[in-house]
Amino acid sequence: MVSKSKTGLFALGFFTFASLFIIISFVSPYWLVTDGKLKNPKFIRIGLWEVCFNGFEEVHHWYDTVFKNCWWIFEEEYYIIHDILLPGFFIATQFFFTITVCCIILSFFLLYIYLRKEEDDDNYVALLLTFGTTLVIGGFSGLVSVITFGARGDGRDWMPHWEHNDLGWAYALGVVGVIFLFPGGILFLIEARVRKYKRLHEMQSREPSSYTMQERKVAFPGHTDI
Repeated sequence: MVSKSKTGLFALGFFTFASLFIIISFVSPYWLVTDGKLKNPKFIRIGLWEVCFNGFEEVHHWYDTVFKNCWWIFEEEYYIIHDILLPGFFIATQFFFTITVCCIILSFFLLYIYLRKEEDDDNYVALLLTFGTTLVIGGFSGLVSVITFGARGDGRDWMPHWEHNDLGWAYALGVVGVIFLFPGGILFLIEARVRKYKRLHEMQSREPSSYTMQERKVAFPGHTDI
């Protein structure tokens, strides 16, 4: 790995923890969980892509179907309760958090390039800007997601026995991961700015000396520098 500045290393640290927390949160069915104080709760837990019921019945009583165990949230059997299982706020939560995960996946590719690229490379500043911007975009998208779910997830108009439902540890990891994206992205943007001005300063410091050498060659055409 090519040596990096302290700013870059701190940015990598924030990105590493953020990506780890966000990916775990993305695949874990513990965004909303029952508190365990209720005997035989109909709802057990739910994540972005999996839900666990224990005797949950379709509330309109149009079908004599009882849902038990854990299933993929888009399972065909769940179509009769999609209006309950997938309200607008939850679809928005899934959508914006998926954008965040896509930004993380793209950042893995940028990370590979970043670790192999020299700091004096012509495209280094552009890489840092792209890396930082991708993380900030992912952070804003994730922020919308976790705020939306936090405001509505444990409300009384969604899962049964709402007073016994709590936001789970996977949701907490998602919140922390999203927050960590911001310092990671901002530090990469700061590093890009520092490298840009450092490169401009080096170019400006070289130009006068180059100009002086040209003048000397014109003034002393037969002179050779040792």
